[in-house]
Amino acid sequence: MLPLVCNDASAIFFMFDLSRKSTLTSVKEWYRQARGLNRPAVAFLVGTKYDVFTTLSVEHQEDVTKQARKFAKAMKAPLVFTSATHSVNVQKLFKVVLAKVFDLKCTLDKIEEVGEPLLIF
Repeated sequence: MLPLVCNDASAIFFMFDLSRKSTLTSVKEWYRQARGLNRPAVAFLVGTKYDVFTTLSVEHQEDVTKQARKFAKAMKAPLVFTSATHSVNVQKLFKVVLAKVFDLKCTLDKIEEVGEPLLIF
């Protein structure tokens, strides 16, 4: 199934659940596999369920944020924390995608503080 969705893609979202750190760890293997199929696609690391994430301990938030930043840096990928339930950064994510894929200037403000819905591009 992966070749079907990766081969001609211009962008690939690597999504993980912010409330479950194990899903972030799984991104490593997904990234390796997807890059083997489509090297030129722009990678995006997207944390989901930001609304749940904010209810978790500060230690969990700091740990996941640190790990996600590390992964995004290694992937050379924008990092965006989202919540579809509360419409957090969903539209902004697609604005960043358009800017990256079509090499346009992104006029959004970055959000980089721990505990905030990260928007790093």
